[in-house]
Amino acid sequence: MKLFIGIAVLLTLLVVVWLIWPLLRSKTGHGVSSNRLNAAIHRDQLLTLETDLARGVISQQDFETTRDELQLRLLDDTQSFETPTTQQVNRGFWSARRTATAIGLSVPMLTAGMYMQLGTPASIDPVTTANVKDQQIRQMIDTLAERLKANPDNPKAWVMLARSYKVMGRFDEAIHAFEKAGALVNTEPDLLVDYADVIAVQAQGNLEGKPLELVNQALSISAQHPMGLMMSGVAAYRRSDFKLAINQWEKLLTVLPPGSPDAQQIEADIADARVKAGIAPPTPKALLPAPAQRIEAANETGKLAPVPQGAAGSMTPEMINQMVDRLAARLKQNPGDVLGWARLARAYKVQGRLDDAVVAYAKTGQLLDSDADLMTQYADLLATRANGNFKGQPQQLINKALTINPKHPMALMMAGQAAYKAADYAKAINHWETVLTVLPPGSPDFEEVKAEIMKAKASLGKK
Repeated sequence: MKLFIGIAVLLTLLVVVWLIWPLLRSKTGHGVSSNRLNAAIHRDQLLTLETDLARGVISQQDFETTRDELQLRLLDDTQSFETPTTQQVNRGFWSARRTATAIGLSVPMLTAGMYMQLGTPASIDPVTTANVKDQQIRQMIDTLAERLKANPDNPKAWVMLARSYKVMGRFDEAIHAFEKAGALVNTEPDLLVDYADVIAVQAQGNLEGKPLELVNQALSISAQHPMGLMMSGVAAYRRSDFKLAINQWEKLLTVLPPGSPDAQQIEADIADARVKAGIAPPTPKALLPAPAQRIEAANETGKLAPVPQGAAGSMTPEMINQMVDRLAARLKQNPGDVLGWARLARAYKVQGRLDDAVVAYAKTGQLLDSDADLMTQYADLLATRANGNFKGQPQQLINKALTINPKHPMALMMAGQAAYKAADYAKAINHWETVLTVLPPGSPDFEEVKAEIMKAKASLGKK
C-alpha cells in the first residue's frame, strides 16, 4: 500500500514538473541595434571600394565621390532607433508564474479526486481486500446452503458445502453436510477420508472410532490411497501398534515421489516406529557387510564403488550425486535435522566419500546413541577406513547395537567377522548362527552365512 502511494505521488510530481517547467524558465531577449547593423554594412562597402581602387578598377576621383556618398548615407541611417532588446512583458493577471502555481496545485488535486471517484482505493489495503474476499466466500457458502434447503437432493452440492465448511473451520456444519451427502460419500475414498479428517479434528485429533472406520472403508476401496494410509498409520502409531504403522507407511512410500519432503518425513516416521518397536529394518544384501575374505579384497582397492550397480534403479550416478549435494545444502540451512544427517552419512558412505560420511555421522547427535541401525552403519564405515579392523570404536558400536537389539542382522554379522579376525572362532560361529535365525531360510545371505560358519568350524577344528 505504501509503495503504491509512493509511486503514484512520484509520477504526479513528474507530470507537474513537465507541465510548469516551460512557464518558469526565464526568457532573455536578443535585440539587434540598427546603428550597429548600418555601420557594419558601411564598413563592408567601404572595404570593397578600397579594394576596387587598389586593383585599378575605379579612379581616384570615383573613389572619393563614392566614399562621400557612403558616409552621408551612414549619417542619415544612424538617426534610426534600436529595436527592443526584450519581448514586451505581459502585465495581465495570469502571469507565467501564477499559471505554473495553478497547474502545480490543481493537477495533484484533480488526480486524487478522480482516483477516489473512479478507482478502488480499498483494493490497495491487503487487510480490507482479505476481509472482502472472506465476506464474499461466506456469502457464496450461505447462498449454497440456502439453495440446498430448498433442494436437498443434491449429494454433490452437499459435498461441496461440507468441504467449504471444513476450510472455514465450521466443523459441526461440515459433519452435518457430509451426512447429507449420503451414499455418495460411501463410494468415494477421497470423501471418506475428508469426512474422517473432519470428525477427527472435531474430536481433538482422535482417530479412533468413526474416523478410523471411514479410513478403513476408504482403504478397502483404494488400498493405495495416500491420505488413508497416512491416517491409518498415525492411528496405529498412537495406540502403539508400531508394526501396523510401519506397514501402512511403507505402502505410502511406494506412492510418494522419492526424495520429496513428504517421503522424507514418512521415512523418519518409519525409523522412529522401528526404534519404538525394537524391529530391525530388512537388510538387503547390498547393505550387509562382506564376509572376512571379501572385506580384505575390498580393502585392496582403498575405496567403495561410487554407486553400486542396481542400487539406484533407473537413476544415474549423476542424478544421485545431485540429490546428495542438494541434501547437504539443505542441512547447512537446517543443521538440527539429525535424520537428514543420517541419510547424508549413508549416501556419502555409498559414494565412497568416507571422511565426509564420518563428519555427517557425528552430526546425528543423540540419534547415534539410540539407533542400532545407525550404530552398525557407522561401525562398518570406521572399520572400512581402518582396513577392516574392528578394534576400538567399531567394536564398541557393534556391542552397543546388540545391547539395543540382540538380533540385529548387520551387527551380528559384523560381530562374527570381528571375532573371526581375532581367531575367536567359537564366538564367530555363535554370532553367525544367531544371524541365521533372522534371515529368510534359503536366501543368498542365509547360504553365505552358512558357508562362513562351516569355514569357522573348520578353523576351530585345527586349533
